[in-house]
Amino acid sequence: MIEVASAVLLFVTFMAFAAKRVMTYMHIYQQEEYDSGRFFKWLFKHWAIDKRVSLAVIVAAGISLVPDAPVILMNFIIFAAMAYMTYKEPDPRKDSKKKLAMTARAQRIMYPALAISILFGVWVFVAPYQYGLWLISIHVIPFSIMLVNMLLFPVEDLIQKRYWREAHAKLMDIRPTIIGITGSYGKTSVKHILGHILKLNAPTLVTPGSVNTAMGISRIIRENLTEDHKFFIVEMGAYGPHSIEKLCKLTPPDMGIITAVGHAHYERFKTLEAVAETKYELAEAVLAHEDGQVIVHERTLRFDYAREMKEEHLHSFIVCGDAPPDPNSKAEQPGAQEQSFMEDGDLEIQDVRQHPRGLEIRLRWKNVIHIVNAPIFGVHHGHNLAMAFVAALELGVNVRDIQTALDLLPQIEHRLEVKEQNDGTTIIDDAYNSNPMGFQSALNLLQILGNSGRKILITPGMVEMGKAHTEAHQKIGEYAGHICDIAIVVNGKRIPSFIKGFKKTGGGKEVHEVPTFSDAQKWVAKNKKDGDYILVENDLPDLYERIPRI
Repeated sequence: MIEVASAVLLFVTFMAFAAKRVMTYMHIYQQEEYDSGRFFKWLFKHWAIDKRVSLAVIVAAGISLVPDAPVILMNFIIFAAMAYMTYKEPDPRKDSKKKLAMTARAQRIMYPALAISILFGVWVFVAPYQYGLWLISIHVIPFSIMLVNMLLFPVEDLIQKRYWREAHAKLMDIRPTIIGITGSYGKTSVKHILGHILKLNAPTLVTPGSVNTAMGISRIIRENLTEDHKFFIVEMGAYGPHSIEKLCKLTPPDMGIITAVGHAHYERFKTLEAVAETKYELAEAVLAHEDGQVIVHERTLRFDYAREMKEEHLHSFIVCGDAPPDPNSKAEQPGAQEQSFMEDGDLEIQDVRQHPRGLEIRLRWKNVIHIVNAPIFGVHHGHNLAMAFVAALELGVNVRDIQTALDLLPQIEHRLEVKEQNDGTTIIDDAYNSNPMGFQSALNLLQILGNSGRKILITPGMVEMGKAHTEAHQKIGEYAGHICDIAIVVNGKRIPSFIKGFKKTGGGKEVHEVPTFSDAQKWVAKNKKDGDYILVENDLPDLYERIPRI
């Protein structure tokens, strides 16, 4: 009777353990966009499989070899381990940076996966001494999630197609002017700036935050688009070849803006040429319209595919970039070693100056000089402002109204957002940045603003850099060593080349390695001084930083 009661208690505890563990894995699965392949790689890259409860099971199995060992003792050992982990394991719906969103899709996967996992626990009643079966029950949990998602694929496909059709039909019925924006980086900032300008001149719908997938965009259209909207600005994320093409079928763009081709998501594309071809799927879709316009940054034309498309449709392209260096000048120009693809008639960025209260940009467009000011920070935003400026002009907004809107431009959240604190410190929040150019621009801003106090950098480095990971971090580490007084490196094992580079140029400057971003915040809280300038450069999502300790 006691053994049966202990088995029941153990089974109930396993149910609670499995529920918490399913949520833990589902949290990562959701961040990997329900991609089983990427989730599987993450699982084994970080060896994020159960170790603690498994050890308890192995101990119980060892004790079972002792003659006449009571089953209740072994059950208690496993029970205690499961109860402890159920209590200690964080709830990803509450205790995480990017919380587990209990969407309808997440629930459709989670509950069947939990049922499968619990079903494995029934073995405690029929084979109490088979501890190998307990190990299977514990380790089957992440695979049950992938199995359920695979089985649900036809259902999910039907649901997504229905949402897609509803959104597309509504968009085609209302027919606002659609502006698609993509790029390896800068697209969210350009969207923020252009959206602000247009909203002050006509009803405009903008996809919020970093919403840039088909289902996210479909939801915004279905729930928020109204007949009053004149403009719809849609950010388009590229997660593999043809992904932009598919988004363009959902939201056929009248204007396209391509901000950059770089190493973001490089691991998914393998080559920069593949990145360029995917980004320029937006240009292809725009060019299907007889009067469609494509605004591209000059650096995207380094690739043959992009250049050839532009040459075939010269009158549909607006190229934005730094003014070409004066061929008669002997002064070394930044980036002079790279070929310039700027031509007469393109939008020239003649000068970008960072002032303590914002940016001043000098532009030349159609033989007219424009001086544009905006209360945001980071020299790289000068290029984002330039693209938004010319897009607004081409959409019919006059220069005076554009400047009035830019005078009221709010800082771009988590993208070089300068926040003065009550304790005398200043936070430069660049938490959503993860590319070399933006990182360098953030360091430059730190140098400009932090001339009267300590310059402190908090960073976990950049992600999805592929083969460029080591070299890119080495270079930015060396640059940071020149500027920063203190570097707090989150999870330094990821970016040893950054630490090496920082120490190379920083001499004896302080470098502190901490396991999590929370630990970095604790260090600052304990050691901060009045006048400190603290740059938060990138804040990795949980799947990169907070590897579950299971």
